Amino acid sequence: MTSTAPETQRGQDAGDPLGEQPTSWQRRLRRFGHVPRPETSLRDRLDPPWTRPGRQVWSVLAIPPHVADRLVRWSGWGGPLLVTLVAGLLRFWRLDQPNAVIFDETYYAKDAWALVNQGYEGSWPKDVDKLILKDPSSVPIPTDPGYVVHPPVGKWIIGFGEQLFGFTPFGWRFMVAVLGTISVLLLCRIGRRLFRSTFLGCLAGLLLAVDGLHFVMSRTALLDLIVMFFVLAAFGCLVVDRDRSRRRLADALPVDEEGVLRPDARIAETLRLGWRPWRLGAGVMLGLAFATKWNGLYVLAAFGLMTVLWDVGARRTAGAVRPYMAVLRRDLIPAFFSTVPVAIVTYIVSWTGWIVTDKGYYRNWAATEGKGSSWSWLPDWLRSLWHYENQVYDFHVGLTSGHTYESNPWSWLVLGRPVSYFYEEQAGCKESSTGKCAAEVLAIGTPLLWWLACFALAYVVWRWLFRRDWRAGAIACGVAAGWVPWFFYQERTIFLFYAVVFVPFLCLAVTMLLGAIVGPAAGTGARADLGLTSKDPTGERRRTLGAIAAGVLVLLIIWNFIYFWPLYTGTSIPEDLWRDRMWLDTWV
Repeated sequence: MTSTAPETQRGQDAGDPLGEQPTSWQRRLRRFGHVPRPETSLRDRLDPPWTRPGRQVWSVLAIPPHVADRLVRWSGWGGPLLVTLVAGLLRFWRLDQPNAVIFDETYYAKDAWALVNQGYEGSWPKDVDKLILKDPSSVPIPTDPGYVVHPPVGKWIIGFGEQLFGFTPFGWRFMVAVLGTISVLLLCRIGRRLFRSTFLGCLAGLLLAVDGLHFVMSRTALLDLIVMFFVLAAFGCLVVDRDRSRRRLADALPVDEEGVLRPDARIAETLRLGWRPWRLGAGVMLGLAFATKWNGLYVLAAFGLMTVLWDVGARRTAGAVRPYMAVLRRDLIPAFFSTVPVAIVTYIVSWTGWIVTDKGYYRNWAATEGKGSSWSWLPDWLRSLWHYENQVYDFHVGLTSGHTYESNPWSWLVLGRPVSYFYEEQAGCKESSTGKCAAEVLAIGTPLLWWLACFALAYVVWRWLFRRDWRAGAIACGVAAGWVPWFFYQERTIFLFYAVVFVPFLCLAVTMLLGAIVGPAAGTGARADLGLTSKDPTGERRRTLGAIAAGVLVLLIIWNFIYFWPLYTGTSIPEDLWRDRMWLDTWV
């Protein structure tokens, strides 16, 4: 069966060593490192194969082939679970310390306790934190409604931990630590699927496990780690959906008499990809992110555009002559309804506790101040909620009061101004020349990881623009969705810990860079480090040196995390050692 795709889409030009007809812009971009698509089969382009460890590894370890095969099969889950176990042990170790209400826990821990007990947040009296730490049972939940400026999902999650373990530091930090630990597992599996490599997937998860900002946020009852979890889960759902839809396209394409899959314009432009539950799951996850903090809205927009462009790329690869028109006809409306309306409904449902009560803040606005409005035909609860949201929006955009630890988003990647959640000095410290010890919880990323990520992001952008690597584009999209929106609010009071939302994507970027440093195995292709192959052999010496360099970088990152461990956990250390860890003046 012959294909109806144009000849240039099938890579039949004999004048190009890679089997493709380069366009004029491709010729100009080759000076910057652009490489035309390597000569790979159509099925591998739609559904790339998974990499497998070479036999040399198992022979060095004296592991028989049949045992090695079994280990490879189990490593897809075994490796990520092992990394997750390490991350969980780190995050739950002395989770109740410091035994204090640190930073904005003073808002979210109390709001969560009121929410799970009465359905709406209360107006807590000032200076009640010490009483809660001393005897939480003696502190009544206020029945007067409190004015809160964030949606309720994150507080419901924090409150669930409080229901399990009480109104204590361990209780209000428990569920955040659970989500922080699970997010490491998610990143291992997402990285594995992105790079088609269990090793690289586990490496990405390990980097997340030893990132200081993610670690501190996993041990603090704030909302941003929860947003990160739902954003990462949504991204994972979309990656799975991408794989399944492209596999469905591949299965529908014709096979010639030699058994080779061929592109077909008619199938590529008219095939309906059917029910896509993973995209629907992404809509729910993005709705939950939005229902935790509003910055989830920007991620919803960015991921929505990304998944539509993925569909365009899939149909173009399958042979579509007009892929954008095909996506407009077949995919755009289902993509919209499985994400945006689902996210909005999820957001509204998250307010159920406020809706079913009559004491929440602004709950009766429509029946009082808003009575007689031209929108009075709408339900009172909906109009009251809309008014509440307007007031909250005005609060957020008008929040310009100065704060000691505020920072500009331009400085985030270099960790210009971290946030001190907790600081305490102890006198009589004999180990210190000043006679003092210091205990601090500092919300700061692992410096070597973040500074390496600056170079990794440059590499990712280069790879996306000049190598047309969709994975680099996806990683860049994740970083941009969590970081770029804050540049529109530079007059607002914002903090470095907001960046935790895109930390997993920084880890993926560093993993991609380390994979490129290691390089492919001898006899495989120039892109085998990321799960793809070509016909460009690489010497074993170059790979050995690359593996050593990448290994040293990873070990330095792990050492850096251990070095800053006291600042992440509030461990008391001599003030001299504390000052040794203040690498930049702005960290004090």
